[in-house]
Amino acid sequence: MKDRESVALITLEGVEGAGKSTLADGLEDLLLRCGHRVLRCREPGGTSLGEAIRSAVLDPGHGEVSAWSELFLMLAARAQLVREVIEPALGRGEIVICDRFLDASTAYQGAGRALGVDRVRELNRLATGGRWPDLTLLLDLDPAEGRGRQTEAPDRMEQEDLDFHRRVREGYLRIAREEPQRVEVLDARRPPPELLSVGWEALRRRCPGLGLRAEPPVA
Repeated sequence: MKDRESVALITLEGVEGAGKSTLADGLEDLLLRCGHRVLRCREPGGTSLGEAIRSAVLDPGHGEVSAWSELFLMLAARAQLVREVIEPALGRGEIVICDRFLDASTAYQGAGRALGVDRVRELNRLATGGRWPDLTLLLDLDPAEGRGRQTEAPDRMEQEDLDFHRRVREGYLRIAREEPQRVEVLDARRPPPELLSVGWEALRRRCPGLGLRAEPPVA
């Protein structure tokens, strides 16, 4: 098993259409080439319970869902993911890359739904047992531009109006201001190769225990 400094929980956050999945694909590939073991997961989801909650929360067919119901469903999925997937993977010496994690609730429900950023942050701490990301890459983008990038039918969250998504973006930026030691803001307007390059540099600089070189490996 690798020592604790050589493993990490890396989370990717941002508004809809910011390019999180593409960046996660690229980082996973580079880390594997460096000889690291990597586990990918997403929120909500990643477990049988989490995927069921994902369907319930994002399906527009459920109609109006109260903000508190939405939050507690997300917290339940997160608690299960941490205990069933994330903690065991870190214990095995793997690097975990998670597409959304606790900051998503702080931004979407705390800021977007106006439930309170500090209140949601504390509930996150309870749900995760205190597990916080080692590094969060926040892909910052104007929500209107992100909406223009989407090609699939929008889910229930994506159907919210732009004012909601602007509050979400501001929620994310508030997190970045309050936790600069953890959150790295990336300009998601960059082309994917450039975004991967700056994401790699952030990972190398902020997680020195991983022993990554300044120049990413090539195929």
